[in-house]
Amino acid sequence: MSDTTPSGGGDASASSEAGEENRAEERPPGPDGLPVLGNTFAFLDDPLAFWTRTAREHGPVAYYELGTEPFFQLSDPDLVQQVLVHDNERYRKGELFMAALEPPLGNGLLTSEGSFWRRQRHAIQPAFAPDRLDAYADAMVDRATAETAGWSDGEVRNVHDDMMSLTVEVAAEALFGVDVTEFEDAVSDALGAVMDHVERRSRRPVDVPVWLPTPGNRRYRRALATLEEVADAVVDRQLAAADSDGATDGERPERTDEPADAGPGPNVVRLLRESDEADASREQLRDEVVTLLLAGHETTALTLTYACHQLGRHPEVAERLRAEVDDVLGDRDPTVADLAELDYTERVVKETMRLYPPVHELLREPTEDVTLGGYRIPAGSTVSFQQWVLHRDPAVYDAPTEFRPERWTEELTDSMPAFSYFPFGGGPRRCVGDRFAMMEARLVLATLARDWTFDPLGDLSFAPSITLRPDGPVEMRVERR
Repeated sequence: MSDTTPSGGGDASASSEAGEENRAEERPPGPDGLPVLGNTFAFLDDPLAFWTRTAREHGPVAYYELGTEPFFQLSDPDLVQQVLVHDNERYRKGELFMAALEPPLGNGLLTSEGSFWRRQRHAIQPAFAPDRLDAYADAMVDRATAETAGWSDGEVRNVHDDMMSLTVEVAAEALFGVDVTEFEDAVSDALGAVMDHVERRSRRPVDVPVWLPTPGNRRYRRALATLEEVADAVVDRQLAAADSDGATDGERPERTDEPADAGPGPNVVRLLRESDEADASREQLRDEVVTLLLAGHETTALTLTYACHQLGRHPEVAERLRAEVDDVLGDRDPTVADLAELDYTERVVKETMRLYPPVHELLREPTEDVTLGGYRIPAGSTVSFQQWVLHRDPAVYDAPTEFRPERWTEELTDSMPAFSYFPFGGGPRRCVGDRFAMMEARLVLATLARDWTFDPLGDLSFAPSITLRPDGPVEMRVERR
């Protein structure tokens, strides 16, 4: 799939109120489609280009069909803010999202809704509180150092695989206090199989039923079984650790503000079990383990992979980054205290997530009829908006398809609409681990840049799924500095 040029969003307030009222019962403009198939072929050919072209040619609200499924695409940041923030209680994640992620994630934080989701979020939130994040820094840097210890000067590596291994280890150690290196290959393979399955389903108007014994379905079912097995092992270890701290069967240990002994910070399993509000059944604990292992490592691994690729493609950026890292760190490991001085490192991370947003699209489903941009959107419809499009809006960003970390100035951030950049979503369901992810990306990137350079052997291409996954290995020649 190609790295396509984005469109600019429109101005949702450009029409008068009277004009909006006249449009309310009209269908929004959109690309012409075929009977029954709609715009399926154009979408399957290149989803990123299709979304971009739709926004450029049809404005802030567009309509199209994939198969018989109707979509309303938003490409105006104010409308996205309306959905995610101002009117968030009128929307849910919807059937398409749940069909893709409920089988592997169950009723975890990413898929649950309503009051149950609020209880789970409240229970898990302390693990990501700003005053707790410092406890995770050593695990992030240590894992980065250990991952690269096996690299040889001048060898060609699939850096995406390396970053996936690194970040799943960080998530397991930091959030659950366990070492998953013994499960690492199985977890990586299983998560990859799940994401491949989601990608296939998202790109086909009609998919074969999961119960049919096709090779892909068999691999997917094995992956689900593996994730359940690993999650059970993590839960068992944490319950054993909690019981050894004084809890007995059928009792919850007394809630405390101190971190759990089993890990560097307040362990998520322990927080759920101690919560007075969460119904922390064993099944729910397992769902949250799988959810946080997936969400807690996939997006950061993608950010680091694409950042390394762009450093190799832009020597001037790499040189400036290395100069900052050398000046701040010298030969030592980065710490939380260094982050304030690693300003350009942060800009490289932000620019990577702008140009290649790990979560490139969000879906919502209104629970009642709503009006967006003057158009009536029926209850139960799928509303979509793409970070891929909005992060590349030429009305906001100069040379929007170019990798320019220096663009991230106070002047830009003060002038841009809030939802012209939203790599972690927004509103009440903004990613609970956004600060964790940003800290990890900066610390790991600084560690990598201190010791290694990257020479990509090919261009980036994508197989968009729930995340902006690469379409195949991301091979780079790594050289020790």
